[in-house]
Amino acid sequence: MTELSPETPGMGHLQQGRMPLWLRPVGYYAYSYKRTWRASITTSFLYPVLYLAAMGVGLGSLINHHVHNVDHVTYLDFIAPGLLAATAMQIASNESMYPVMAAIKWLKTYFAMLASPLRVDDLLLGHLTWVVIRLTMVSSIYLLIMALFGVVLSPFAVLALPAAILTGLAFAAPISAFAASQENDTGFATLQRLILVPMFLFSGVFFPVSQLPEWMRVVAYCLPLYHGVDLCRTLVLGQLRWGGDVFDVVYLVVLVVVGYLLGRMTYHRRLIV
Repeated sequence: MTELSPETPGMGHLQQGRMPLWLRPVGYYAYSYKRTWRASITTSFLYPVLYLAAMGVGLGSLINHHVHNVDHVTYLDFIAPGLLAATAMQIASNESMYPVMAAIKWLKTYFAMLASPLRVDDLLLGHLTWVVIRLTMVSSIYLLIMALFGVVLSPFAVLALPAAILTGLAFAAPISAFAASQENDTGFATLQRLILVPMFLFSGVFFPVSQLPEWMRVVAYCLPLYHGVDLCRTLVLGQLRWGGDVFDVVYLVVLVVVGYLLGRMTYHRRLIV
C-alpha cells in the first residue's frame, strides 16, 4: 500500500484547506448539540434564575436584615458573581468527564476521527474549543440574568465573560487529561465528591473566605475556583485590585497550560496504539 504524505495529490488540500483541522471536531460537537440542546436549558437558564432567586433574594433578604451587607454589598450582589464562576466550573467539568471517556472507551468517537486526517492534538484542541463555546453560551446567559436582577454594577462586568470562560478552561483542561487516563468512571465520582463539591462550598462563593479558620483560608487561596470567583466578583462589582486580579488571571492561565500539556500526554498514551 502506498503511504500518503503531505506531497501526495489531494492531501495538500486537506491540510491547507480553509478550516484548521482542530476545528473540525467542533462541527461534530455542534451537530450533536443541535439534537440535544433542549436538555441543557435547565443548566443554562433555569439554574441561574433559581439560584439567584433562592440564595440571593430569599436567603439574601434575611442576611441583609441582620448584617446589612457582606463585604460592603448586598448578599445578592456578593453571591451572583461567585455563582457565575461556579457555574463555569460545573459546565466545564461536565463537558470534560463523561464525554471524553465516551469518545475513547464507549462510543470510540475519537478513534473514528483519527481514521481521518485529524491528529490526536486536533481532538484535544477541538474538545477544548467546544468547551469554550459552551462556556460562552452559558456565561452570557448568566450575565444577562444577573443584569435583570440588577446585579451588574460596573462597566467592567463585560470582562466577567472572558473571566468565567478562563475559569471553566482551568478545570476543563486538567479534567480532560484525567478523564483520558481512566479505565472506568469511578474516578469521576471521587473527583466530584472530594474535590469539586468541597471547592464549590469553600471557595468564597457563598461567604467571604476571610470567615474561615486560618488554615482553611490558606487552602482556599490555593483553589482555582477561589481565583475565578475573586476575578468575576471584582469585575462585576467594579472593585478592581489590579495586582490581585492579574495574579488570578496568571494562576488560571497556568492551570490551562498545565492541563493542556497533561492532556496531550494522556490523549497520546490512550489513543496511539
